[in-house]
Amino acid sequence: MSGMVGKGSFWPVIGAWAFLIGLVVAVLAGVFAPGSAMVGLVLGVIGVVIGLVNVTEGEAVTFLVAAIAFVVSSSSLVAVITSLTPGVTGAWLAGILSYVNVVVAPAAAVVAIKAIYGVSRSQ
Repeated sequence: MSGMVGKGSFWPVIGAWAFLIGLVVAVLAGVFAPGSAMVGLVLGVIGVVIGLVNVTEGEAVTFLVAAIAFVVSSSSLVAVITSLTPGVTGAWLAGILSYVNVVVAPAAAVVAIKAIYGVSRSQ
């Protein structure tokens, strides 16, 4: 995939826009449409696009560590914030973080597969 990303290539622009759109949709849907299967599908596809075109080979380890940290810590963060500010805040925050996870997890899976392929190919 590193052949697709180069000087003058439009792939980095698509990847950056996909990431931004994914975050905006996750925030809006977390507040206004929590639990929507269609939103989850769209965000999952955006996550795959991000993993394919937005993370270079040199960024893979950093991205994967950050993705793992976010996915693991986000559920605990929701629990803490919900207990401190019960009511609406916890509900929409849980929706937002859940949808951000739906973007991050497929991106991380794609980057992990690319990294595994890269390591196995170089042996």
